[in-house]
Amino acid sequence: MNLTLKIWRQSDAKSQGKIVDYQVKGIEGDMSFLEMLDVLNEQLINKGEDPVVFDHDCREGICGACSLQINGEPHGPDRLVTTCQLHMRMFKDGDTIYIEPFRAKAFPVIKDLMVDRSSFDRIQHAGGYISVNTSGNTIDANAIPVNKDDADSAFEAATCIGCGACVAACKNASAMLFTSAKVSQFALLPQGKIEATDRVLAMVNQMDEEGFGNCTNTGACEIECPKGISLENIARMNREYLKASLKG
Repeated sequence: MNLTLKIWRQSDAKSQGKIVDYQVKGIEGDMSFLEMLDVLNEQLINKGEDPVVFDHDCREGICGACSLQINGEPHGPDRLVTTCQLHMRMFKDGDTIYIEPFRAKAFPVIKDLMVDRSSFDRIQHAGGYISVNTSGNTIDANAIPVNKDDADSAFEAATCIGCGACVAACKNASAMLFTSAKVSQFALLPQGKIEATDRVLAMVNQMDEEGFGNCTNTGACEIECPKGISLENIARMNREYLKASLKG
């Protein structure tokens, strides 16, 4: 395949960016999207030009680092995949592909297609954990029975990889799906109920401090999420937040 790539280039967060056109040839359908960008960068390096900066790590759909806006869609036109799992067979010979970073106030551009998503880390640090006393004998994993439905729902919420596609898909750049997934994975389990009040208040407050918008109820976040995190988590977090606010 021969493709025209229109890629956002920006030297740093304070600089003005712009779309730059590139041509790539000989792209195979079995290549991943990131492998296609590797081909482009090899061409640029051979010409003595600055390669396009993009984030990646595992390239297995696990880490969530490879967050790109492709033709206006987070992670591109396929569903339930990250950018590194998007294959070039989803495109056609001669296509023009727009590639941009995720757009959100809380995701400032570092360079080109790489954004700073440490705001997600700060939300997690605010309460996305369970405090335990590790002194003495370790408690057996089966000592506290957990309802099967609750365990399954908690596990599904915990599959969130924090890629930020939900934020990029939302017209208000809301982080409600991410935050609610991190709240739900503990709120559904007996071990998480002890700190439930402090957790949800702290995480929601931190989310607001980071500058994310409110939920729009359009459902774009669930559709674009590579792990299919359900909107039910947002409803659960709202209930948890209301209960915690009344207790306070």
